[in-house]
Amino acid sequence: MLSPKHDHTSALPQGHPCFGCPVRDLAICGTLDGDQLKEFRRLGCCMALSSGQSLFSQGDSAASVFTVTEGILKSYRILPDGRRQVTGFHMAGDFVGNVVGDVHEVTAEAVKDCRVCAFPVRRFENFVEDHPPMERELYIAAARQLAQAHEQMVLLGRMTAIERIASFFLALSDRSQGADMVDLPMSRSDIADYLGLTKETISRVLSELKGSRMIRLQAIDRIQILDRPRLKQIASGG
Repeated sequence: MLSPKHDHTSALPQGHPCFGCPVRDLAICGTLDGDQLKEFRRLGCCMALSSGQSLFSQGDSAASVFTVTEGILKSYRILPDGRRQVTGFHMAGDFVGNVVGDVHEVTAEAVKDCRVCAFPVRRFENFVEDHPPMERELYIAAARQLAQAHEQMVLLGRMTAIERIASFFLALSDRSQGADMVDLPMSRSDIADYLGLTKETISRVLSELKGSRMIRLQAIDRIQILDRPRLKQIASGG
């Protein structure tokens, strides 16, 4: 779940390069005070991405790391047989681009208009070494990503279609601090490629959940969770 971890926002004066940042309390740089944050901000730049634009591509040199400040990115890998596997969705506050090796193993693409802070890897690593609290946050972010990767392996390997979709909706709700109204800015194809299903199966299960009054389709890109206990029971295989 994304939740505020730090409370430095009010200490930033107008004119500070990070004043008004919407993810100040969520990002790994949230451990820094105003002067440290200004120093860190000078190391990089802000970038805007239009919907469908790639931040980096599979096989690119891993020259920079990023924090999503607005919007949502999807990461995906093209398999040797040409199929696409969506490996994750990265929302405001998420750290993106941390790789083992010199190249990106996935493509990161904007699901809708996005903004990111970008930092050259070497400058970033040197700064983090000098700021242990931020290094701890980076470790936590990496551990969280590993846990999410493990959860997806379980999801793809052991769960039924309805269990996968129920788990996905609950995870999105957790990212919104447990809100019952869940935005789905990603396409049905993106969801299908993330959950290892087909678009037709996604539509069928949505109709099933709606008919059972566990969810309500508020719009093509939004659902409302009506029966959280039952959805949790399904997600756990009950």
